[in-house]
Amino acid sequence: MRVLVIDDDQGMRTMLRMVLGKAGYEVAEAESAARALDLLRGELFPLVLCDIRMPDMDGLGFLDALRADAMNTTVIMMSAYGSVETAVECLKKGAYDYISKPFKTDEVVLTLRKAEERLNLLRENASLRARLNLSGEREIVYRSRAMSELMSLVDRVARSDSPALILGETGTGKELVARALHQRGERADKPFVAVNCSALAANLLESELFGHVRGAFTGADRSREGLFRAADGGTLFLDEIGEMPLELQPKLLRVLQEKEVRPVGDTRSRKVDVRVIAATGADLARAVAEGRFRQDLYYRLAVVELNLPPLRQRLDDVPLLAEHFLALHAAREGRPAPRLAEEAATLLSSYDWPGNVRELENFMAKTLIFCRSNILRREDLPWEMRRSRRDTEDDFSLKKAMARLEKEYIAKALRATGGNRTKAAELLEISLRALMYKIKDYQLDEQEKNA
Repeated sequence: MRVLVIDDDQGMRTMLRMVLGKAGYEVAEAESAARALDLLRGELFPLVLCDIRMPDMDGLGFLDALRADAMNTTVIMMSAYGSVETAVECLKKGAYDYISKPFKTDEVVLTLRKAEERLNLLRENASLRARLNLSGEREIVYRSRAMSELMSLVDRVARSDSPALILGETGTGKELVARALHQRGERADKPFVAVNCSALAANLLESELFGHVRGAFTGADRSREGLFRAADGGTLFLDEIGEMPLELQPKLLRVLQEKEVRPVGDTRSRKVDVRVIAATGADLARAVAEGRFRQDLYYRLAVVELNLPPLRQRLDDVPLLAEHFLALHAAREGRPAPRLAEEAATLLSSYDWPGNVRELENFMAKTLIFCRSNILRREDLPWEMRRSRRDTEDDFSLKKAMARLEKEYIAKALRATGGNRTKAAELLEISLRALMYKIKDYQLDEQEKNA
């Protein structure tokens, strides 16, 4: 494990480097707190040994700077002028432990071993929580007005038993919204069962949903209850409902109307108490018009309709989501999550994310592989994101046109409000933070200075 030793005494640094190197640690040195902060901003040091009395910035000031920059590291303080009050002050400011000089070398190694053991336990716990999170309700992260309005609607309709239809592009998180509807309703302690209607052939999907009796078809060597009965009392989530075969749609409609299912090959029906939530990225109204989806089933499913906006329509959620995914994937790897630097957040927010939230999550997981420091900067992002322009030089580029239009509207709003950015953000119907990012990205702050 890497250790950073901070002390203005060259002799002390050399001694600790030798002792800790023999104990199996990789040691780096810093002669001042300022130099240490520069190192920590660029590299990952899980453990830090820091002297308290140093010129310019002392150890307590160093702890304050760490907390201000949200740097994640374990600090052990050292001092030859220590007192109980000083030790308590260090612990209050976030230090893990405190040792007094002169000390025995074994004492330093033992203290580091204890800190290392604690770090390993924290990482194991974080990794376990992340793995458990895979099977539970994942958090829906947002700050945008569009998502706030949607989640407000989710809260209002969660306690209803009426079917709900979630509309949204691939990767927007439709299943997360479905799970939120389930978890926030009165069926939360009952099963949540999900099935992708596009993943199975018509005959298999019918058996999967409604069950079958033994001997109903070749290979049916035993009876199966089906997902409707498995979800009894709870919620059944039908993803990609627009891909459900036309011949199966009347049977689903009957279940919704009669609250009963008939397994394949059986002559009897069974009562079920299930709330159905469906989702699709397809245009169901068009599918109805083209005869690919039953109109009566569409109306039955769309009692409550929730439209999940694509990520490009809520770009002010991108930095928050990026930090969330960094924390999630870092926990799975058992490592501290790097902090997202402002210039990296700005760049991420300038892309339209055609793959939506799923693309952003995959992108952050890939980025984390190559970022080993406490801060994820612009240069840590993969090269395709760092390209100054993601589009070609084609004059007919829609992306270029949209960027020009966005820049023009922002400049117009700033002029209309006399440069008041808060009021301009309200006019543009985006968050102030998103506006600040875009002003910087389009270099409109320089235009304001020159105006």
